[in-house]
Amino acid sequence: MKIGIVGTGTMGSGIAQNVLSNGYNVILIGHKEGDLKTCLEKLNLGFDKAIAKGSITKDQKALFLNNLGMSSNYEDLKDADLVIEAVTEDTEVKKGVILNIEKRVSEDTIIATNTSSISITVLASLIDKPERFLGIHFFNPASVMKVVELVKGEKTSDEALNRARIFAKNLGKVVVDVKDSPGFVSNRILMLFINESIHILEEGIATKEGIDTVAKLGFNHPMGPLELADFIGLDVCKDIMEAIRRQGKDERFKPAELLEKLVNEGNNGKKTGKGFYEYKKQK
Repeated sequence: MKIGIVGTGTMGSGIAQNVLSNGYNVILIGHKEGDLKTCLEKLNLGFDKAIAKGSITKDQKALFLNNLGMSSNYEDLKDADLVIEAVTEDTEVKKGVILNIEKRVSEDTIIATNTSSISITVLASLIDKPERFLGIHFFNPASVMKVVELVKGEKTSDEALNRARIFAKNLGKVVVDVKDSPGFVSNRILMLFINESIHILEEGIATKEGIDTVAKLGFNHPMGPLELADFIGLDVCKDIMEAIRRQGKDERFKPAELLEKLVNEGNNGKKTGKGFYEYKKQK
C-alpha cells in the first residue's frame, strides 16, 4: 500500500515518520526543493532519536528511508492508495492542494485532510467524489501521539471511513470517531484552554511559569498551556481559533490580544525562537 503525504512541515514530516515506521511506502510532496531537504533532515533526526531510545535499529531506519519517495510533482501521487493533505491551517491553501491531489489520483484513492479545525464537508465539496474524502487528524508529534480523530463529512462513505480506520489502527493509533464540527473534539477543548490561559496572563493574575505549573502539577498535564501553545506554534493556534470562531460563530474563540501581538511580531513560539518563552531557534 502506498501513502501520499502533501506537506513538509512539522505535521507532514511527523506523519511520514509514523507511516514509514509501520512498513508503508510513502511519496512525500513538497513545493520547494529546500522544503523537501529540510523535511528529510527532520525525518533523519526523528529516526535517530528512535534509535537512541532503542525503538528501532539502524538497519530499520535504512529500510524505512528506502521506502520514501520525495517530489515536488503532484503527478507522483498517481498510484497512491491514500493521500493525506498536511499543509498549513489555511482554508485557501488547503483548497488548492486538495484540487491538485484530485486531478492526479485514481478514482479509488481516498483523500484525507489533517486539518484540525476546518470543515470536512466544506473541503469535500471541492471534489467530484466527496464520498471518498474525510479527516484524519493526527496529533503533534504524530510519530508519538496515540490518538487520531477520524472525521466524517456529510457525504463521506462507510467504505472510505473503514479503509481509513484500518490504516490508522495499523499505525498503532486509537481511533476516535468525531462528527464534522468546528474544532472537532481536541481543539474545541484545547483552544479555549490556551486562550483563557493567555487572558489570565494578560490580567496579571499569575506569571506564565505559574500558569503552566498549575496545569502541570494541578492537572497532571505534561506541558502547561503556554508552553504547549509555543510548541504548537502561536500562529497555528491563532488560525485555529479564528477558524472555529468563524465557522461556529462563537466569540469565545476570539484570540486574546497578547496572542495577536506575538503573532504580528513574528514570535510564533518554539519554531521561531520566541513566543511566551525563548528557545534556540529551529532551522
